[in-house]
Amino acid sequence: MQLNADQVRNALPWDSLIEALRDIFIRDDVRSPIRHHHSLNVPGEPAATLLLMPAWIEGEYLGVKQVNVFPGNNTRKLPGLSSHYMLSCGNSGLPLALLDGNELTARRTAAASALASSLLSRTDARNLLMVGAGRMSRYLIPAHMSVRPIQSVQVWNRNEAASASLVAELRASDIDARVCSTAQLQEVAGEADIISCATLATEPVIFGDWLKPGAHLDLVGSFTPGMRETDSAAMQRCAVFVDTRAGALSETGDLILPIREGAIRADKILAELAELCRGQHAGRTGLEDAEQAVTLFKSVGDSREDLAAAILAYRNQA
Repeated sequence: MQLNADQVRNALPWDSLIEALRDIFIRDDVRSPIRHHHSLNVPGEPAATLLLMPAWIEGEYLGVKQVNVFPGNNTRKLPGLSSHYMLSCGNSGLPLALLDGNELTARRTAAASALASSLLSRTDARNLLMVGAGRMSRYLIPAHMSVRPIQSVQVWNRNEAASASLVAELRASDIDARVCSTAQLQEVAGEADIISCATLATEPVIFGDWLKPGAHLDLVGSFTPGMRETDSAAMQRCAVFVDTRAGALSETGDLILPIREGAIRADKILAELAELCRGQHAGRTGLEDAEQAVTLFKSVGDSREDLAAAILAYRNQA
């Protein structure tokens, strides 16, 4: 079976995908080794990168995502990144499905943020600020809306035309959406119940002093030690949660830089997503002054999420 991007999208509705992630984080028979990074020489072009992300459930399913990053493709007007996911039988090793990896990754990333929000944001969260207007924002907004009663969305992007384009798409889907200008960003951020960030920023875009009591900050964009979307003050002020400690402490500048500055220590992280799903930490309800607490979730990606999404898509298409 081979599933293209449209088929993967249709096979992964938000409600069932979020529950699939919750379920796989609860299980204790899932194995997810650290991702493999390999550098490849490309004659006459910049070096390429091969990423391999395996995970399996003993006796059930085996999966691996292959991501190919070829910077030289830009000169040929080809995508610089391509990926696919191979799902196999966990008993025989025989292949079951080959899935489009880009769509799978985008949907599971947004679903992980929504799952975290269901445990960390206030249940009455009604307004969302989307920071960034790229591809991921188009997944994060509906994912967050699937778990909280969001009534209005504001979109900020460095390029205001990109914000306007996304807002037009949202309005066409009957979503109350508005452009947030750079001059308005601090004010809007200070009023938002949920702020979701998906940018390539290397300097803070959202600041801890802006956040109102009870807000939830969702950080998706930073995936290298030199990238960050918020400042050290936010890390100090917020109750911090991550998808995985190992990944967050080694891959994202949102945590690495404040730790290096001495603003926080690694034990600032209260729990990772699996611990939240298993009830080892109660999330917002387990925090002192839960209604006023400011929460933060930082994701860098977890191969268990890919596996859960691939299994769900396979079952829905079988």
